[in-house]
Amino acid sequence: MIAEVTSRFSRCALTIAVALSVLVPALCSGQNDASVSTNPRAGAEDPRVGLKAGLYDAGEASSGLERLVSLPKPAGFAPDLASIAAFDAAPTPPPPPAGTPPPRGPQSGPRANYGGTNSDLAFHGSTLFVGNYSGINFYDISNPAKIKLITSVVCPGGQGDVSVYGHLLFMSVEAANGRLDCGTQGFPTPAGATPAPPPPPADPAADAAGGPRRPPPPPPSPDRIKGIRIFDITDISQPRQLAEVQTCRGSHTHTLVIDPKDKDNIYVYISGSAGVRPIEELSGCSGADPDKDPDTALFTIVVIKVPLAHPEQAKVVASPRIFTDPQTGNMNGLWKGGNHGEGTQTTSMTRGCHDITIRSDLGLAAGACSGNGILLNISDPVHPVRIDAVTDPNYAFWHSANFSNDGTKVLFTDEWGGGGQPRCRASDPMNWGADAIFNLKGGKLTLASYYKMPAPQTELENCVAHNGSLIPIPGRDVEVQSWYQGGVSIVDFTDITHPIEIGYFDRGPVDGIKHAMGGQWSTYWYNGYIYGSEIARGVDVFKLVPNKYLTQNEIDAASQIHVAELNVQNQEKFVWPANFVTAKAYIDQLTRSNALDAKRLAALNEAIAKAEAPNSKPKDVAQLRSMAAGLDKDAATAKAPADAYRMHALAGIMKQGGTSSH
Repeated sequence: MIAEVTSRFSRCALTIAVALSVLVPALCSGQNDASVSTNPRAGAEDPRVGLKAGLYDAGEASSGLERLVSLPKPAGFAPDLASIAAFDAAPTPPPPPAGTPPPRGPQSGPRANYGGTNSDLAFHGSTLFVGNYSGINFYDISNPAKIKLITSVVCPGGQGDVSVYGHLLFMSVEAANGRLDCGTQGFPTPAGATPAPPPPPADPAADAAGGPRRPPPPPPSPDRIKGIRIFDITDISQPRQLAEVQTCRGSHTHTLVIDPKDKDNIYVYISGSAGVRPIEELSGCSGADPDKDPDTALFTIVVIKVPLAHPEQAKVVASPRIFTDPQTGNMNGLWKGGNHGEGTQTTSMTRGCHDITIRSDLGLAAGACSGNGILLNISDPVHPVRIDAVTDPNYAFWHSANFSNDGTKVLFTDEWGGGGQPRCRASDPMNWGADAIFNLKGGKLTLASYYKMPAPQTELENCVAHNGSLIPIPGRDVEVQSWYQGGVSIVDFTDITHPIEIGYFDRGPVDGIKHAMGGQWSTYWYNGYIYGSEIARGVDVFKLVPNKYLTQNEIDAASQIHVAELNVQNQEKFVWPANFVTAKAYIDQLTRSNALDAKRLAALNEAIAKAEAPNSKPKDVAQLRSMAAGLDKDAATAKAPADAYRMHALAGIMKQGGTSSH
């Protein structure tokens, strides 16, 4: 059970000794410590303040990032400019009385049609896959500065999150308009059908947290899919749907799980948030409370097993009860919904996860699960076991997670306002709708700091923490992250107690007259470039450029990392080659932090320059090796752990003569 937390973090009363090698569920801990730092808000002089509005011609500001190209959404997905003009021309209705919950269901009056909403990204080789509420678009990124469309798959059914594994493409389906045949015709209401019931009463907790306010369910149909679609993309220009795996709550997001011990199968963790389907549509589905039905589809995730030799045989193999209270056996064992005391967030109930990020090499997963952040042991991927859970009085909706490269930190995001609200205004708290960064040690999560994109945004710009990925800069923990219409922010959380922004890209509001949904949904680093799915416009491609927080040597070192494919929720550990490119990045970092005096740094640079010169001599390499011992000695007295790591890593490269490519 979780007690409400007021002014401080408190661990649950039960003391459980947890080691990563022992599959013992942990109860949750709440955390709220006034000493936890939050980065400061930027002032009015920030270049991002006051940018011109516009769908395609907005003002831009950037640092550390250069936008190479923006490609508009293709036909069938693109905005309807006439509907946008009509929307802007219509009078703005008066605001509702104070305390009135947001309206439920479709609203009358003109609506701006910004086309299908771009969502998540996946990468394979030279192909970028962009999920969309209307389907998927495939792009050729063999030349990132000249990205071009390969093909479009019109296939509605929700936000369409995508993942890729070899020749298989996976797509989440959750919305009621998802058809088995990918059709756009929807579902007719049967003649004589009973009228839909009225919407349920307002849910203050869901409203405040930005949670879903669902319309009445549609009539059941045998042609509906809610779950996962699997496509064969062997012929990238003609994807073919291989299979559909049905689940009771559909798939809002999903995560590919690779088991190092199982070469014949991959697994998919399904995070569903839609209402439970009627048994007339999918047998075995129950939305009852767990005390009334132990087989309820609530308070669980779904595990799908995909045989690689026969992916068409993919099926559900488990529904792990990862939220269960280990003392009572109550499936509803984590956060029950509501606020944490005066002046705190109203947080969504934990009865499912929004996103799960895994590290197969560590046997761990971090789940952002509505009301909790959780840690799972996934050494048996079919039967994940919760080993820790945390709450946060500043969090409304735990949305996504990323591990640091060494696995000692987890960055969670809070989607306060559900993604559609302006939550980065000057009046909004900096630790609400932010990142919460946790230390991870011995299977326990401990809050260290908050980070929020610092530039104040307007009332017209939906803005809150959203999807990002690590940038592989050796010696640093750096993430590039989307903030919807707050743009792109690059955060360095190497010093976990004091994260800082080291780069950004932002545009003015999508619409300068009325609130419109837009901005960056996902922004991910992939093989030397950064790609962003912009909700309303299309796809952006960026490259890193030096600024006072980032050197060209660091950019070059990051660009050495190339992966065959990228699904951000399936994190792989980066390993840098022990060469001079990497060494120079470490030296730049030691220079920035003043960890070594100028004379030592100059000597290191000179020695590397001699050793890597075409006419270098054996004595030049020998000098490097002799200097390495001094670096190892200096590391023992370094003030910052990050600098100690950099010195040891630099010494290791110098001992090898800086020639290793692995």
